[in-house]
Amino acid sequence: MTQNSLRIKTAYKDSAIVSFFLSLLIVVGFIQTSDQFFHWFLFPVTLCGIIMGIDAVDWFRGRLGIFDPVGIIGLLGFHFFFLAPLCHVSWDYWMGGDAIPPPDWRPWIGWMAILNFFGLWIYRFSRNLAAHSTENSAKQTVWQLNRRRFIPILCFALMLSAVLQLLVYQKFGGISNYIEAATREANREGEGEFAGSGIVFLFSESFPILAMMGFAAYAQKNQKMRSWTVLVIVLLVFLVLQMLFGGLRGSRSNTIWALFWAAGIIHFWIRQITKKEIAIGLVFMVLFMYIYGFFKTGGLEGLSKALEGQEERASLEKKSGRSWQGLVLQDLGRSDIQAFLLYRLMQPNSDYKYALGRTYYAAFSMLIPSAFWPIKPPDKIKAGTEAQYGMGSYHPQLWASSKVYGLAGETMLNFGPTVIPFAFIFIGVVVGNVRRFLFTWQADDIRLILLPFLVNYCFVILVGDLDNQIFFLTKNGGFPFIILVLSSEKFTINFKKI
Repeated sequence: MTQNSLRIKTAYKDSAIVSFFLSLLIVVGFIQTSDQFFHWFLFPVTLCGIIMGIDAVDWFRGRLGIFDPVGIIGLLGFHFFFLAPLCHVSWDYWMGGDAIPPPDWRPWIGWMAILNFFGLWIYRFSRNLAAHSTENSAKQTVWQLNRRRFIPILCFALMLSAVLQLLVYQKFGGISNYIEAATREANREGEGEFAGSGIVFLFSESFPILAMMGFAAYAQKNQKMRSWTVLVIVLLVFLVLQMLFGGLRGSRSNTIWALFWAAGIIHFWIRQITKKEIAIGLVFMVLFMYIYGFFKTGGLEGLSKALEGQEERASLEKKSGRSWQGLVLQDLGRSDIQAFLLYRLMQPNSDYKYALGRTYYAAFSMLIPSAFWPIKPPDKIKAGTEAQYGMGSYHPQLWASSKVYGLAGETMLNFGPTVIPFAFIFIGVVVGNVRRFLFTWQADDIRLILLPFLVNYCFVILVGDLDNQIFFLTKNGGFPFIILVLSSEKFTINFKKI
């Protein structure tokens, strides 16, 4: 890979045309399902679909790499900004809770789409600017794996991680008690049983990805380890390890993101993954997230009932809210909560006071252990609760809203709706820089191990809040990054300018 590789087109006219007609075709299909689509909200939502569809089409046509962040965000963004709002209206599926919904959701979906439309143009501009920011650089730093250092460091890290996880299980009195505590935590019935464990989880739950890094380094030198039979077995073992090292706490996203990272390590360090294999992985991902949702809210008993049959699953869906619709629209989208926030903030009698950056400040405070800072500042939970239910509604000891608002939603909580388009600068800069890494890091650069993790982070920015982002970066990436830094040798390559 060279600096010249970065000189690629930012958009193809034919892909824009394909995206235009594809979006229109989808809209026509939705119109057949309900009269609710004869409304102006359809126009800005469709425009968002066309913009994101360009990158999605380029990905499908092979113009973008399998793990190109532009293509990944294009695919996910096509759902996030286009398909999800349409499905909400078609299925009449909206956020639950005691909050009084708007009389008609469609205008607020439409106004959010208008704000997103301008934001997506800013995203594309800032993304392209960041991707080409060092195109003419004459030097490049390469991180090369020092295998002599890597093996003992990795072995020590694996032993440390395993011992800490065993101590976690011992603290709760065994795996079953650990699962029960996690279930209570998910249902907000516990008393902070996992409080203060973040620093331990940072090390203990890194075992699977560290083991995957070790396997990748070994497979690079052993041709027999690169067959798909071996790799599928490795991924299955990785999934089991991921469940044992943190997955049993009921975090679907942590497990799915870890599998994405493992697949990316295979792609960059062992053998390339094709779109067909990606499709198979997506089917597994959706099924896993659906079934695992019952485990999160019901523990082993909930999982057992979900596997008994359709009637039991339907009953559990109604009781827990873990349905296919919830998976597609609320786990992988934020259309309803963002539209609802916009509706609440734009009411003439709204008494909400913007947080003015306080949720971001509170998010960074999570990096400091409670032992040193016992009383943390109010976070997004306070702001989100008061935005939805009115000032003074936040009572942390009794009840508070724990929803995730996404990039646009948290921006609204802090600065209001008009700032939303400018918030897309951040995700544009991150995507652009990650893409630059993709095209400039050499094939033997060990930082490629981190690239799938960084691509994943791009999507976390879109759907998560800043506290989710910080947790994702530190807890999931902190320990592996330290291991790579300690195991690498750095040198500089000079390029001849033409």
